[in-house]
Amino acid sequence: MARRPRLDLDGFHHIVNRGVAKNNIYKCDEDKNKFLEMLCKSCHIYRVNIHDYCLMDNHYHLLIETTSQNLSLFMRQINGNYAIYFNKKYKMVGHLW
Repeated sequence: MARRPRLDLDGFHHIVNRGVAKNNIYKCDEDKNKFLEMLCKSCHIYRVNIHDYCLMDNHYHLLIETTSQNLSLFMRQINGNYAIYFNKKYKMVGHLW
């Protein structure tokens, strides 16, 4: 049975994303800064407002407001680009999230 279509409504969203097997997704402050840089760039592209965020070693929380129905595109941009950065930097392969 196929999964139900994901709702992609504009408005407020609490996003939580954790590393696979609870592994760390940030190994140093440089990684956190790079993630925030990618987050800000994606916010400008997709017109998303960040109201709050919390970066932990193995996961993050975002409180965001989307102005159009583009949450999946926004999240794909952030998670995909950061995973590529992390895997290249630490010479890893496979899933980060």
